[in-house]
Amino acid sequence: MYIGNLSFLVRLDLSNNSFHGQLIAEIGCLHRLKLLILEYNLLEAVILASVYHCQTLQVISLVDNKLRGVLPKYWFSNLTSLHILFLGKNNFTGTIPPPLVNNSKLLRLGLEYNNLQGSIPDEIGDLKNLEELTLEINNLHGTIPNSIYNISSLQVLALPLNSLSGTLPSTFGLQLPNLGELYLSANQLSGSIPSYLSNCSQLTILELSYNQFTRPILAGLGHLEYLQVLSMSVNQLESLELSFLTDLTRCRSLKRLDIGENPLSNQQPDSFGNLSSSLQVMFVESYNIKDPIPKGIGALRNLNMLKLSNNNLSGTIPSTIKGMKSLQRLYLDGNELEQSIPTEICLLANLGEIALQKNNLSGPIPSCIANLFNLQIMFMSSNQLSSSIPSTLWSLENLLFLDLSFNSLEGNLHANMRALKMLQSIDLSGNRISGKIPAILGGFQSLSVLNLSKNSFSGAIPKQLGELITLDYMDLSHNNLYGEIPKSLVALSHLHYLNLSFNKLSGEIPRQGPFANFTATSFFENEALYGQPIFQVPPCKNHSTGKPKAKFLLKLILSVFTFICILIVVILIMMKHQKNNVKTQNTFDVVRVVEHRLISYQELRHATNDFSEANILGVGSFGSVFKGILS
Repeated sequence: MYIGNLSFLVRLDLSNNSFHGQLIAEIGCLHRLKLLILEYNLLEAVILASVYHCQTLQVISLVDNKLRGVLPKYWFSNLTSLHILFLGKNNFTGTIPPPLVNNSKLLRLGLEYNNLQGSIPDEIGDLKNLEELTLEINNLHGTIPNSIYNISSLQVLALPLNSLSGTLPSTFGLQLPNLGELYLSANQLSGSIPSYLSNCSQLTILELSYNQFTRPILAGLGHLEYLQVLSMSVNQLESLELSFLTDLTRCRSLKRLDIGENPLSNQQPDSFGNLSSSLQVMFVESYNIKDPIPKGIGALRNLNMLKLSNNNLSGTIPSTIKGMKSLQRLYLDGNELEQSIPTEICLLANLGEIALQKNNLSGPIPSCIANLFNLQIMFMSSNQLSSSIPSTLWSLENLLFLDLSFNSLEGNLHANMRALKMLQSIDLSGNRISGKIPAILGGFQSLSVLNLSKNSFSGAIPKQLGELITLDYMDLSHNNLYGEIPKSLVALSHLHYLNLSFNKLSGEIPRQGPFANFTATSFFENEALYGQPIFQVPPCKNHSTGKPKAKFLLKLILSVFTFICILIVVILIMMKHQKNNVKTQNTFDVVRVVEHRLISYQELRHATNDFSEANILGVGSFGSVFKGILS
């Protein structure tokens, strides 16, 4: 390598390549180098001391490599011109060295996605010009140094996914007028959320989820006119009332609201519809809310995700939901919603996921469901839905997951249903569906889960199910299926779970393919299955109890056939003999030729000792010849 000869080199950018190994030592000869950017490579070795000599360096970015080891202390004491240091997404260990935070010129420091331990040095407050500090996803513990809150230039503070504890100072926000993004999620912070946060007038992102905060911001959030993301879910905000949403209606830039899983009051405000028309994501789940869904929610025309799961929402799904034209994900599961699914839901042309399970919804599935051509996930289990599954449902070509289990659906699966080649999971268990299992199911090429159990399906298992080569789970138990298990199922090499119990199946259980790994629980309570002892069914040889009788009948038929053949031969011989001796015969003579005593079958059995093998004279193409003595 001769890169060290480029003594006038100011910028070295080799990012987004596949360089591996260690940093070359010649970099230390580049005394005029200001920018060293080697991010997004496969560099593995520890940082070389040679970089220490590049005293003019202003930017170092080694993001997303495989660098390891501890951060070298001597580096930072000599790199006094450093403005930007990005070492994120590597495998650095140890603690944050104090010399690192003594550089007053440092503007942006990124050490995220490493394995750094220990606490954040209190000296970090000496970085008076620091604008961005990102330390997320490490193993840092202890409290957040109060000195951080004195860095008035700070714009981004990202400390999520560590083990930081303690409380936030009550004056938080007074000294951070430029703070635009605050990420403290997934730590162990507790106490109150400081009300002075509302003084951070430039705040656009506030993420405090997954902590142990107990007291919320009660007022002043409406002053954050630039606020785009507010996330306070999974805390212990006991006194937070949803009426604070009224204050948020003044945040006209708000795009994401996540306040789920807090023990809030059960009073639901009518101000949902007055929230920012820019709102795109709204999580208000697990609140024990007992009121109906506000009709004004239809005014959120730009909302693309609404999650009101696991509350006690009552009443019906409002028809005003049709106004949410941008909605892509609708989660209303785990409530007490009742009556029918409104047909207005079919007007949400962008809907890709709908979850209505675990409610008290009744009536049919709207046949207009076919209008939701972008639908990928459809969960409606554990309701009281009735009637048959509309045939139009099988025109949803983008559907990936379908769960209609534990309802009161009836009728047949339509014979003209289309093969949905993208569908990965079908669960229709716990209904009253009858008729035959459609053979077209074998054309669902991506299917990995098929559950038709606890219905009233009848007929044979279609052999076409053996074409579902991606199938991993199949449950057809508790139906009225009969006939044999199709041999084609042995080709299902990915099948790990099979349940055919409680049917009327018969015949031999296959031994090959996935059947070698199944147990008796897959075949309990069927009519006449037989096979290997591990399946706890009769073995093959004991199953054919009618074989001795069949053997006797076969022997009897052969004996009678042999007797008739012998009789015909005798008659033919006698007729030929008479023809040779008598050229002309009258009718009386012909009659005398055949006028022999007729011998009954019972006399033949007695004469041959029941066609005993001891009386066999020979075996020919017409059967066996026996000797016998007539009485």
